[in-house]
Amino acid sequence: MTAHEPGTARGKIFVGPYAIGAPVVGQTGALISDNSGDPVWFRPLPSPDLQNADFKVQTYHHPRTGKTQPVLTWWQGSIAIPPTYTNLPGGAPEPGGCYYIYDNHYRLLKTVFAHHGFYPDEHEFLLTRRGTALFIATKPVPMDLTPYGGPKDGAILDSEIQEVDLETGKLVFSWDLLDHLDPAESEVSASDAATSGGVWDAFHLNSIDEGPRGELLISLRNFWAIYDISRRTGQIRWQLGGKESDFTFSPDADFYWQHDARFGPDGKISLFDDGCCNQPDGTPEQESHGLVLDLDFDDRRATAARTYYHQPPLFSASQGNTQTLSNGNKFIGWGQSSYYSEYANAGNTEGNGSENLLYDAKLPGSNISYRAFRNKWVGKPYYPPSAAAKTENGHSVVYASWNGSTQTRAWRVLAGPDPDSLSVVERHAERTGFETAIPTDDPGPYFQVKALDKEGRVLKSSDIVTLAH
Repeated sequence: MTAHEPGTARGKIFVGPYAIGAPVVGQTGALISDNSGDPVWFRPLPSPDLQNADFKVQTYHHPRTGKTQPVLTWWQGSIAIPPTYTNLPGGAPEPGGCYYIYDNHYRLLKTVFAHHGFYPDEHEFLLTRRGTALFIATKPVPMDLTPYGGPKDGAILDSEIQEVDLETGKLVFSWDLLDHLDPAESEVSASDAATSGGVWDAFHLNSIDEGPRGELLISLRNFWAIYDISRRTGQIRWQLGGKESDFTFSPDADFYWQHDARFGPDGKISLFDDGCCNQPDGTPEQESHGLVLDLDFDDRRATAARTYYHQPPLFSASQGNTQTLSNGNKFIGWGQSSYYSEYANAGNTEGNGSENLLYDAKLPGSNISYRAFRNKWVGKPYYPPSAAAKTENGHSVVYASWNGSTQTRAWRVLAGPDPDSLSVVERHAERTGFETAIPTDDPGPYFQVKALDKEGRVLKSSDIVTLAH
């Protein structure tokens, strides 16, 4: 953590740490932490070749009952940057993956896959009020790329918006980019296919958002463009940015290689402007920053309403997001840069990255996270707390931890000469972090801990453990 000022929104921080081109510090997985960086819940993955992305809290609308509940959602698979593909043309792409939905007891509710030959993509998994999930699915489609300056026996990476009914698993809506957009508008040369297994990543669809009237907002990184689509008709209603933009831009409103386009109030659009780069060795067009645009539909003009820069300046070659928090603050995940930050709504300007900065933290080493979020979350693990005990300097020390519990405020320690004769030796030891060390003069050798909430009530008890010497 490099900055923490008053005024931050409530909630925990959600990231999916991994690393590119360097060993990951710790393990990849899904991580909830507090403002101090102390873990709240961590679900590690067994291999650094597996990653989690788009890890966040959403509301699950039960398709049959209409009841709602808070859930954790994320993508799991293998992220390759730049993407690589095998057995082409017509072969299976790598990476692939699936989406998970977990309840607040950390139990799996649903696993979601893509349909008709497409593969789940890490960029977006969005739950709707209809009891469905909207996500991005991709697959390489064999194509003669010579009209675009690429190889004859190449392929284009097609993307499709898919919507799946969570009760039945059936596909209820799809929208294919190749059916609606001209690859010639890409800012990435088809000759890049020579370094990515013969596949041209012309579009790079990286976000979906749903508006109040059912319209869809999508971001195409490699077109430098954002599109508003009628879900009912499938027609493009307007294009913001790119070679065929329906809008002109005021100073500071333009963007490049962008991510995470979202509908905001009063006709505004938020996004993360990477400003950088056609990988792997591109030159930045401009400094990365969070951006809120005001769209004037009468004059077809986009104006920068708010900008959010970092100090030191960052140039994120991929990934990132701009989250609007309940109090109006903005939470920025800096993608391929290791930082995540929170700003007061007023934001700042280029060269003034410390202005209105309320919170700033950096993942260890070369670790990064595709997106970063601040979300409210109450975790009630279905599994019990963990305990361990050992002798240190002639005294017993009991270690208490409960991965994922947000309600534990203190610990009670029991000890005894056998498992059936335990008595309280520490009634109320304040929780001091993910793991709390509690010294006691009792020799045990049997110990147990009980998690206490803010009223001192017992939430759950650990297994009984023996003293380790």
